Amino acid sequence: MSIDPHQLAALAAIVRHGSFDAAAAHLHVTPSAISQRIKALEEQMGTALIYRAHPCRPTASGTRLARHADDVALLESHVLSDIAPAARTSAPRVRVAVNADSLATWFITALADAPGMLFELVIDDQDTSWDWLLRGAVSAALTGQATAVSGCNCQALGALRYVATASPDFMARWFSSGVTAEHLKHAPLLTFNAKDRLQHRWMTQITGEKLSPPAHQLRSTQAFIDATLAGLGWGLNPLPLVQHHLQRGTLVPVIDDEPLDVSLYWQTSRLMSAALDPLTRAVKTAARQHLVNTPHATVTP
Repeated sequence: MSIDPHQLAALAAIVRHGSFDAAAAHLHVTPSAISQRIKALEEQMGTALIYRAHPCRPTASGTRLARHADDVALLESHVLSDIAPAARTSAPRVRVAVNADSLATWFITALADAPGMLFELVIDDQDTSWDWLLRGAVSAALTGQATAVSGCNCQALGALRYVATASPDFMARWFSSGVTAEHLKHAPLLTFNAKDRLQHRWMTQITGEKLSPPAHQLRSTQAFIDATLAGLGWGLNPLPLVQHHLQRGTLVPVIDDEPLDVSLYWQTSRLMSAALDPLTRAVKTAARQHLVNTPHATVTP
């Protein structure tokens, strides 16, 4: 079975722009032409690819096929860069899963050092970002998993250092007589989302117990820091983002000299590894500059 490249382009444009009209404008065709291409592609695939809503969303099959369209464009661009650089008409798009804390601390540096690509980032926890690769929804992922996803290459990068921090007032209110398992059971903590287990892993590292304190959920790295400063709860923050607060005393470590270093791995589709090589080199260079590799490092099973 071969897939019409015009139909693939129509699908990718709808996924990217959210509507048939916007996809038509992007591809310089009529909305009717887009509709016909998607209908023909769905008939060929034997399944729905787009949820017709506002905005339009891809089905699971549509997501996989749209990523395939991006991969084809990336591979074509890679070949043209070697054979006929002047023939390249546009930058290829690469879909990458990355955790929010890496994006806020060092990953942008890597993206900036990989010119000639357009990036679409999927933000997810490092412990679960590998699942995007498993489902074929991204071409590369920054993960906390040391074992390569099937069909992927996996390279160790180092560890992002986290420090459990709180405001001085919060420490006085909840931990005035020490940081014990009993006090940690009741002190409100901050989590990024339901998948975020960093705080729980740190508590187990400190106490040897599995604790479940009351928790706030804040889906923003900056909001996490702001909430810690405001005394809403305690939480693990990337050291590069809170170092100046620790130096000024506006934040303090919950326990001195007890970081949690989270190992990170760069996983890429094996079929796309050559085309992704410029990005991989940039990621490894940025990791050497910003990550650590210490005995504290932890790996998610």
